[in-house]
Parts: sequence; C-alpha cells; structure tokens
Amino acid sequence: MITISIDPVAFTIGLIEVRWYGILVALAVLTVVLWLLREVRRGANLSYDTVFTAALVGIPSGVIISKLFHVIDSWNYYVENPGQITSGAGLTAWGAVLGAALGIWIYSRFSKFQFGYFADLVAPGIILAQAVGRVGCTINGCCYGLPTSLPWSVVYTSPNSIAPLGVPIHPTQPYEIIYNLIVFAVLLKLRGRLKPDGSLFLIYLSLYSLWRIGIDFLRQGTPFLFGLHQAQVIAIIVLAIAIPILAYRTRWVKAEE
Repeated sequence: MITISIDPVAFTIGLIEVRWYGILVALAVLTVVLWLLREVRRGANLSYDTVFTAALVGIPSGVIISKLFHVIDSWNYYVENPGQITSGAGLTAWGAVLGAALGIWIYSRFSKFQFGYFADLVAPGIILAQAVGRVGCTINGCCYGLPTSLPWSVVYTSPNSIAPLGVPIHPTQPYEIIYNLIVFAVLLKLRGRLKPDGSLFLIYLSLYSLWRIGIDFLRQGTPFLFGLHQAQVIAIIVLAIAIPILAYRTRWVKAEE
C-alpha cells in the first residue's frame, strides 16, 4: 500500500487556492505547444505562426468543450449549483482533445495548412501531455479508482484531496501515466510509416479509446448510458468512427527520413 500525503494545494494567493492540478494542466498544455515547436525546428512543413495561432484557437475550444462534457456528465449537481459551472474545477480529457481538435480543424478550413498533417505531428505530443496532466490528477486525488486490496493500492491522507481519505484504492492515474508513455513510444515508432495524413492521429484516438473503455471499469464515475461512464461511451463512438477509416484508407509505407 502506498500513501499519498502531498497537499493538492500548492500555495494560496489571498483567498485563491492554486492546486498542483492546475499547474500540471498548464504544463500539459505547454508540453503540446513545445512539442509542435520542436517539430517545426526539425523541419516540419509548418510555420511558427501556425503553431501559435492553432494554440490560441485550440486551447479555449478545448477548455470550453471539456467543461461542457463535465457539466453534462454531472448535470444533476450543476442544476442545483449553476454558479459552479464557471469554476476552474471539472475538466475532461475527451473534451479537451476533441474540443481542441474541432477548433483547430475549423481554423484549418480558413488557413493554408492540412489538418491531417498537423494532427499526425501533434499526436505524440498530446499523449505525452496527457501523461503530464495525470500527474496532477494523482496529486489532486481526482479520477480515483475503486477500493482494492492489491499491494500497490494507494491511500490519500491530505484533507484537501478529492479522493476518499484512508481508503485503499486503485492507482488509476499512475496506471494511465504508464500507458500513455507506452502509447507515446508506439506513436514515435509509427511516425512516417502510415498514409494518408491523419492516420497516426486516428491510431492515437483508437489506442486511447481502448484504454478509457477498460480503465473506467476500475474508476469511480457516474453512469451515463447503459451503465457506462461518459468517457466509455465517447470512446466507443470514437472507435466506431476511427477503426473503419483506418481499415479502409490507411496503408503501411516505407519509413520517411
């Protein structure tokens, strides 16, 4: 059993609490931007202006859709507490990914860059950023697992933790950190080997969808549809779209330099 006693509140400014979760989410966003800038420096057919404009579009659209998904998932709570909708708490990984992708796709319709090419470039950066973000979840105690007697269970002791205190639970956040790093390595290995553009991004979506379907059986959550969590339902929909496209269009090619 592992004890997590870190205070989720990093520091306070007056009455405002700054949590490690918020700091790590900000670092996760920065990770994606820095990853794209690295790709530009390595010779990607993308300009720095495009990266920064995509960030200006993708970040707010990701936050808005992420919050929307969370509000829908916790509708009963927000009906009674509408003032909490605008609080910084409550974001979803799927909402962030799909919201940012939608915003950047719309931006690409009015710009000169190809969304599929861009999506393949950023895919490894996204999953790496998700690993960074889950470190924040681990400290915060959110996205916590079900009770378990496994020897590697975790117990939260800080009163500021969102997870139940003193209860051995599945370390679902570290599980995902490990899985995300494995997917990151897989995506790096597949870069330049799949055509047409956008195929690597679909591989990322598929691998993450498979994970969310499985891990949510070990996580606390609100039944959304047919007893499944919202993230599982979204993952099934994503798989139903991505897998046929991959099977029909994607082909293996010789690795590019």
